[in-house]
Amino acid sequence: MFFSCFSFRSLLILATVFTISHSITLSIAALGIIQIPPSVVEPLIALSIIWIAVENCLNKQSIKWRTFIVFIFGLLHGLGFASVLSHYGLPKDSFLSLLFAFNIGVELGQFTILITAFILIKLILKQNWQQKNIRTTASILIGLVGVFWFIERVFIN
Repeated sequence: MFFSCFSFRSLLILATVFTISHSITLSIAALGIIQIPPSVVEPLIALSIIWIAVENCLNKQSIKWRTFIVFIFGLLHGLGFASVLSHYGLPKDSFLSLLFAFNIGVELGQFTILITAFILIKLILKQNWQQKNIRTTASILIGLVGVFWFIERVFIN
């Protein structure tokens, strides 16, 4: 998502869309309304990372469907967060407040990473992340991590 944005504003918009969508499925899954096994969700999350990396390498401009794609992938990632959360469990008496706190923690972490990456690339490197070498190289590395995660989740676990 980071390398598909042409401005900090578009980055924040996509991050917010992702946040809203994964908050929906995180809440629904944490409440037990929907249950999808991690063996299905985790490989799909890895494929979503690969998808975005490939898109970043092949497309030279922002895709008009990117917001929709980020929303759909956010729904998927919310199911992954719910899987992690269910592993640790939440006490029933403070379930909603702890669910909210967990979600806020995830969001703070996400925005901290995005802002840090933005500052590193824009200020320290004096580069625009749309420059082909930075965007393509980073996207290939991210895509390879996605491929590794997919192989690990499908064939090793």
